[in-house]
Amino acid sequence: MIQSMCIQSGELVIILGDKIYFRGKFFKSLRFRIMLLLIVIGIIPCIVVGQGIISNYEKRAVSVRTAEIQNQSTMLGSRLGKAGYLKGVPSETLDAELAQLADIYSGRILLIDDEFQVVKDTYDMEEGKTIISEAVMECYEGNNTSEYDSKNHYIEVTQAIQDPNSGQTEGIMLVSVSTDSVVDSVDVLHSKAVAVEIAVGVLIITISFFVSALLVRPFGRITQAIGAVTEGYDTDNLHENAYTETMLISDAFNKMLGRLKILDDSRQEFVSNVSHELKTPLTSMKVLADSLLAQEGAPAELYQEFMEDIAAEIERENKIINDLLSLVKLDKTSADLNIKSENINDLLELILKRLRPIAVQHNIEVVFESFRPVIAEVDEVKLTLAISNLVENAIKYNHEEGWVHVSLNADYKYFYIKVADSGIGIPEDAVEHIFERFYRVDKSHSREIGGTGLGLAIAKNAILMHRGIVKVHSKEGEGTTFTVRVPLTYIA
Repeated sequence: MIQSMCIQSGELVIILGDKIYFRGKFFKSLRFRIMLLLIVIGIIPCIVVGQGIISNYEKRAVSVRTAEIQNQSTMLGSRLGKAGYLKGVPSETLDAELAQLADIYSGRILLIDDEFQVVKDTYDMEEGKTIISEAVMECYEGNNTSEYDSKNHYIEVTQAIQDPNSGQTEGIMLVSVSTDSVVDSVDVLHSKAVAVEIAVGVLIITISFFVSALLVRPFGRITQAIGAVTEGYDTDNLHENAYTETMLISDAFNKMLGRLKILDDSRQEFVSNVSHELKTPLTSMKVLADSLLAQEGAPAELYQEFMEDIAAEIERENKIINDLLSLVKLDKTSADLNIKSENINDLLELILKRLRPIAVQHNIEVVFESFRPVIAEVDEVKLTLAISNLVENAIKYNHEEGWVHVSLNADYKYFYIKVADSGIGIPEDAVEHIFERFYRVDKSHSREIGGTGLGLAIAKNAILMHRGIVKVHSKEGEGTTFTVRVPLTYIA
């Protein structure tokens, strides 16, 4: 049973048994277009060539027939002039020749004298009548004419009859010859040409069907392989090198697959790190609580000490959760940015004002240097979060009586924030990893100062959302410099 219907998108669907065929998809497919191209390239030249051959044959046949009539007319006209036929000299021989010529070519011959009267008509219909036509007038002027009427299928030839003595034109012989035999030959040839064209067309369609299937087969294999990867049945790279295009698609897909594997590994590592980081404070709290429960009659000072440790672990847990929430928010699209024109100088001064108590606590000198007033389109909250993390790290990972130098500059397109410190620095092999989530250069030192390993990841995400970049230069034991570049005008 065959049914057809239109779905909401307007695409025609054919239902054959339990199978559904989307005709619209086939007509949009590369295979259909290749088939169509091959058919057009094969059939149209065949038709054009066939019609050209037939047309040339017809022109050639008419040209040959016209030349024959002109030759016969020239010879017969010469004899008519010599015999004085138009002057009234009777000649049964010439009458027979005129009748024979008209009969051979299924035509009609008129002899017209110098007064434009018909002297002889092989049809015996126009004798004695006057005929004035353009062809007759032109022939009297010395130009024999020939004309083919393709609509009515006849050739008309005019031949001057001259007096052999004086050379004067005594009359005109007007010959009209049927070309029905030529037309019949053309029709037969046309019928054969159509039959050949149909046979060639069927052959071309058949060939194009199989050739197009062969040409698009590599793309089908790519689609099948991608489907297998999508469904999770396969994770192997594509190796389809039949064409340059399939090779490029394979390479692009393999690169994307590689990035997806990296992302998946990163996701698994992130989940593992989150689980570990959240579990560590809980484990510490459980150990402390179990220790208290195991000691009966423990002094109040011990309870106080253990409760302080538990409170510190709770605070650490809370900080990890808050940083994770910040990361989740920053992972959303940039459409969540609240972009406004902000005074970056005031923004940095406010950030440093908030962090100076921490700097005083660590005996760190914080210096702010601004080279020019800067107004830029930014999300104040997210940019503040990024710069605060950089400055806070510069303070916490510093030496006693060290310094932190924050500078602001701009050009016509970007503004630049540098955060330099005299701190402990970062080992060369660790620099490329510092923006990874939960990465710590010195885990024990990070835990001592309350680090979660998420601060720099948060800072980088916030800067990237502003279409900016962050670079780091560090030397272990001498200090670190972070350079942030952000467009003055936000690019959506």
